[in-house]
Amino acid sequence: QVQLVESGGGLVQTGGSLRLSCAASGDIFSINDMAWYRQAPGKQRELVAAISNSGIRKYANSVEGRSTISRDNGKNTVYLQMNKLKPEDTAVYYCNAVVEMKVVPGYLEVWGQGTLVTVSA
Repeated sequence: QVQLVESGGGLVQTGGSLRLSCAASGDIFSINDMAWYRQAPGKQRELVAAISNSGIRKYANSVEGRSTISRDNGKNTVYLQMNKLKPEDTAVYYCNAVVEMKVVPGYLEVWGQGTLVTVSA
């Protein structure tokens, strides 16, 4: 089995910054893409940022220029640095990873439990 554990969420004022972390653990041979999604109340889950195992990044238009996704392959960890936060960034942020396991052939898509980010006006 593989688990993703997020941390770093919380309450922040408009214009502030947060750094989210997500650590993968378990029966991991390798990790392909890692990503952050978010879901605001009453809205669908949406992609915030993604990074491939070679470091290619992509961002949602809404966070482009304000956020940076990075990863530490040695620690199986992905980060999301968010700056200049706005109230509309308020959401539950979920980590996502495509994992190749050691024992079971193929790839497994795994989700974290989510971490709440609240941006006060």
